[in-house]
Amino acid sequence: MEEKIYKTLSGSGALNIAVGVVVLVTGIVSGTLLIIGGAKLLAGKSKILF
Repeated sequence: MEEKIYKTLSGSGALNIAVGVVVLVTGIVSGTLLIIGGAKLLAGKSKILF
């Protein structure tokens, strides 16, 4: 019984770590793209007329 619980919990822990890594990488990439986009807007703000 205890071995079955241990296997279930270890599988769940591995899944949580994998999802955490994916979320972390996605956040870093999207933040970098947002910063680059904002920098391009600031660089070209003299060309933008409203």
